[in-house]
Amino acid sequence: MQQTPVHDQHNPDLLKLIPTTSSKLIEVGCSSGALAREFKKINPACHYFGVDIDASYAELAQRYCDATEAQDMDQADPSFYQANADRDCWIFGDTLEHMRDPWAVLRKIRAVIPANGSVVCCVPNAQHWSLFAKLSIGDFRYEDSGLFDRTHLRWFTRTTLIEMFINTGFQVVEGTARNFPEPNKEKFLPLIAEIAKACGGDYQTAINDASPLQYVIRAIPV
Repeated sequence: MQQTPVHDQHNPDLLKLIPTTSSKLIEVGCSSGALAREFKKINPACHYFGVDIDASYAELAQRYCDATEAQDMDQADPSFYQANADRDCWIFGDTLEHMRDPWAVLRKIRAVIPANGSVVCCVPNAQHWSLFAKLSIGDFRYEDSGLFDRTHLRWFTRTTLIEMFINTGFQVVEGTARNFPEPNKEKFLPLIAEIAKACGGDYQTAINDASPLQYVIRAIPV
């Protein structure tokens, strides 16, 4: 299946969560290498390793990464993790949701990551108001990118994203909800909150959790 179209933009919120002292980074889903380009401006002495399932993307990212590799993380064998056991920052920018078993991948990272290491990721929000709206009229159609990206295999809310990291041996220590100006958002949020209230949930929490398009978090091993 064709992967999410390559682009040359980086995620500034994800960049902010990468510890500036990271010396050996690995980005899974490096795409064009845009994030590597920006982090190299902050810490030019680091070694930045880019991994992508699409060999052409990995080749493109060589412009900014110190090394790249084409790799399907669902298929990576133990030697891959041992070879990268000294990586002090693993980066997943809109990547975990494309994997068949992101839980297994995170557990394998937990087994090798240094005690001072971090995992930073950006994940789309499956609780986003637009998904509610489209489902209400049966309009669940795959697209080339965004929430309905046809290559998404897993879906996470704020709650289940945090649970995934806890259940794989990590603690989420910081994070940001990525909110953007969106037409019609304010019309739908109160309706979604009423549904949550009817289910026994909290009205304001439902609004807060249906607003972000994505979450960015940083987790550490425990």
